[in-house]
Amino acid sequence: MRHMLRSLDERTRIWRIVILCCVANLINAADRVIMPIAIIPIADHFGWDLHQYGWILSTFSVGYLSSMIIGGSAAKRYGGSRVLVVAVLLWSVSTLITPPFAFSIKALITLRFLLGVGEGIGLPTIMHILSLLVPVNERSRALGYLMAFGSIGQIVATLICPHLDWKLSFYLFGTFGLIWLACWLCIVREVRCREQTAEEYFTLQTRASQEDTNQKRTQGPTPVDELGPSCKQTPHWYAFLIHWPLWAIYIAHFSMNWSSYIVMQWLPTYLARYLGAGKNEIMFTALPYLSNSIGSIVAGHIADTFIQRHWSVIAVRRLMTCIGLFGPGLLLFAFSASTSITVAIFTISLSMLLSAFNSAGHLSNHAEVAPNHAAITFAISNTLATIPGILCGPMTAALVVQSDGRWFPVFLVAGCVNLLGAVVYVSQSSSLQVL
Repeated sequence: MRHMLRSLDERTRIWRIVILCCVANLINAADRVIMPIAIIPIADHFGWDLHQYGWILSTFSVGYLSSMIIGGSAAKRYGGSRVLVVAVLLWSVSTLITPPFAFSIKALITLRFLLGVGEGIGLPTIMHILSLLVPVNERSRALGYLMAFGSIGQIVATLICPHLDWKLSFYLFGTFGLIWLACWLCIVREVRCREQTAEEYFTLQTRASQEDTNQKRTQGPTPVDELGPSCKQTPHWYAFLIHWPLWAIYIAHFSMNWSSYIVMQWLPTYLARYLGAGKNEIMFTALPYLSNSIGSIVAGHIADTFIQRHWSVIAVRRLMTCIGLFGPGLLLFAFSASTSITVAIFTISLSMLLSAFNSAGHLSNHAEVAPNHAAITFAISNTLATIPGILCGPMTAALVVQSDGRWFPVFLVAGCVNLLGAVVYVSQSSSLQVL
């Protein structure tokens, strides 16, 4: 009985940390949505032109891209619990003090850059914490909730901010970040102690595996031969680029984001220009994000149930990734043939729901192949997966123009990228620790 109570208390403590991490991701996602909405009244008030408008919006991506790998390395070196404090403080203060500095283009660009830096550090750091603290049979669920809360943050900000004074939007979500920080500081020591215990465990596990490998070398190489150095030491950078199981994750993440960015950047334009949707129909573009958040939670529970029923971890990761890449890939082909606004929104919502299964697939796989370096592997993966956000804008425009206004080539390319990512992941992925 005591053992059961102790086990329940331990599980409760871990999930308290998970929920706080999920709320941090919700605030993270909401904060980045505020400026694209608020910049319209700000630009009207200060008389900015489109050139200035573009610089303010794009600076976020520069900060975000430049900080992810640095954040992952810092989480590994100094502890995710501490680095997350810095990340949330940076993005919350940047959000909170935006209104007083809105009169200055240079100040806004600086604040947007700092917001990007803070948010770029945030997600890899959270991945580091969860990979160390959450047991494998609950990890898919934790990642599912993490991604779902991010989608909910986007939905909440999108629905609330247009109805608030633009200054209040920044003050509101910036304050939420500081309130979260106060809650996190109450448990930061406990989180750090748990991190250190987990790091020591994975260090011993890796050393034991290496010793076992040395004993078996006379029998020929095995997959364990690819194990990296001790977890207490960060491997050389090339170690994160030479293992196919890691590249399987990187490519799957890239493929997932290609279609996601197409939907994020072009869905309203496609519905309005190609299918003739009005303002009322455009509001329904929030449905794909809602279905994505629901799908993340459902996928996490399904994956953990399979693992608890003694499915192999790699079989579950491959199944979830296949659903998350093959499904949306095929649905994008169907979406391109839709002539009804209702059918189009339903199809793309179903596509985003299935795409959410990736959270229980390749996104959870970081913790198996590199349990003590998941912050760095996720940072590399997320950096590469941000490239589609840069490419799909001009490429989509070029494909539509060259196709005389037809969108089929856009969705054909996105669908094929998804299918290719699924094939690579299924053929090259692993649940064995490589770092």
